[in-house]
Amino acid sequence: MAATFCVSGGRALKGTIRPAGNKNAALPILAATLLADGPCRVDNVPHIRDVETMLALLEHLGAVVEWTGPNTVAVDPRAAAPRELDPALCARIRASILLAGPMLARFGRVQLPPPGGDVIGRRRIDTHFLALERLGAEITVGDTYQLEAPRGLAGADIFLDEPSVTGTENALMAAVAARGATVLRNAASEPHIQDLARFLQVLGAEIEGIGTNTLTVRGGNSLAAPPVPYTLGPDHIEVGSFIGLAAVTNGAVTIDGVRAEDLRATLLAFARLGVHPRLDGQRLIVDADQERRVRPDLGGHVPKLEDGPWPAFPADLISIAIVVASQCEGLLLVFEKMFESRLFFVDKLIGMGARIVLCDPHRAVISGPSQLRAQEVESPDIRAGMAMLLAALAAQGESVIHNIGQIERGYEQIDERLRALGAQIERRDGGR
Repeated sequence: MAATFCVSGGRALKGTIRPAGNKNAALPILAATLLADGPCRVDNVPHIRDVETMLALLEHLGAVVEWTGPNTVAVDPRAAAPRELDPALCARIRASILLAGPMLARFGRVQLPPPGGDVIGRRRIDTHFLALERLGAEITVGDTYQLEAPRGLAGADIFLDEPSVTGTENALMAAVAARGATVLRNAASEPHIQDLARFLQVLGAEIEGIGTNTLTVRGGNSLAAPPVPYTLGPDHIEVGSFIGLAAVTNGAVTIDGVRAEDLRATLLAFARLGVHPRLDGQRLIVDADQERRVRPDLGGHVPKLEDGPWPAFPADLISIAIVVASQCEGLLLVFEKMFESRLFFVDKLIGMGARIVLCDPHRAVISGPSQLRAQEVESPDIRAGMAMLLAALAAQGESVIHNIGQIERGYEQIDERLRALGAQIERRDGGR
């Protein structure tokens, strides 16, 4: 039977918590180890299901992988071979697509089943293939995707048709192995892409423009295994989730080990909701008794919170922001521009007592504050699942959250870490 979380809400969380390493950096960096000429070690890796699946895919290719510490992974890619990727493993995570670039670079060919992942709307892979074609790949689309580079990869000037995160990562990993210079324009620049680029630099790649929308790569260098572990940065999405946890429970939570430059848009968005964390070096302090009042736009107009490509407010925090807004005084329009199914989870919040009008697949109006009632709910995807956990912690009574495997794909030992803050949450291995 599927595992569930049983949550007794209505208690203020208090204490200190550390964010895990960035999941969305761990996955491409583990894929990029295929480019190295020897063993690589990566530190601060979150021990979560998506990472386990990526490691299983690397093992399937013949790489030797090992957890050498609670959050340290060693990958020896020297025995990896260009076999077809396991369709069952690829169906578990969308990040399986990230093996296309490094496999094409190393082996000259890839046979890739369609990737899986969260069902939050259509998630194009055209950007990946258009970029790889510009670098010299020949692509056949059928039941699987077959990519070949019979003449090898060569640098090119590439304008990505959208600033796709994983598309940028695939193009970047292929470009470091391509002959000559590559310029990636309209590239995504999220913190996890910056982490990937820095890891590739440690291997010996020449990359300029990290953190901008134009990356210049001088490819073809030998990529050597680094002598020391590469340490992942903190997960800024997890930091935003913890700010939300403190806000909805009226708790006093210190988040220790943050990277301030990754939080600018997040802190602006929470300030609009009347939540004002304080930065103290690498600590972010969320005091109790936050204002929790939506700040209207000038002239008294209804304010809008919207996501967008980095450095705008991250799409992965939209679900968290909606739950927080339900506990704040005032009216807020949320405009989710990235995925047309991400907002469909709000029907579960409405069932718990939230006052939300879903205007269309991309827009919702939230009127708060509303007293949330405990319910039995489902976790539809990683981020909506975490949002439901926030709602359960804010609600009066005992809620049951099913399908928590979705949450555990992205949040390491979240029940244990929340119990350390005083949350009453129990993981039960039997469910409906």
